[in-house]
Amino acid sequence: MSQAMGEGVGRWSGDRPSLAYELLQRAGEFLRTGHPHQAAMLLTRAKLIEPDKGSIRETLARALYLSGRAARARREFAKAVQIDPVNDYAHYGLALSCARTGQRTRAIAHLKLAIAMRPSAEEYRQALARIAG
Repeated sequence: MSQAMGEGVGRWSGDRPSLAYELLQRAGEFLRTGHPHQAAMLLTRAKLIEPDKGSIRETLARALYLSGRAARARREFAKAVQIDPVNDYAHYGLALSCARTGQRTRAIAHLKLAIAMRPSAEEYRQALARIAG
């Protein structure tokens, strides 16, 4: 799974949101250097501060997925989709998590949505071909 960390994320106002932003940035470094478990720990703290921030939920879901915790990743991707229904990457991540946890039909549906939102994403098309078989 690949996505630029921090894309579309700005510094949030106030002390606690600023702490959440700093945790998100530090977690991004852990993800970039191949340490998803450490990223997930920081992002869990950030989620407690900013539970309705889609960028935190999506990044936490990525870290969980990369840590091999697909069921928890699925729940976080689902929350990210709920917060921002037009987030194509969250639909893509949700689809991969669903596929990994045996929810093939749901995975295909979310991949089709992700492709409809971003038709140029070859990674999404490849995943659909793999899962749809």
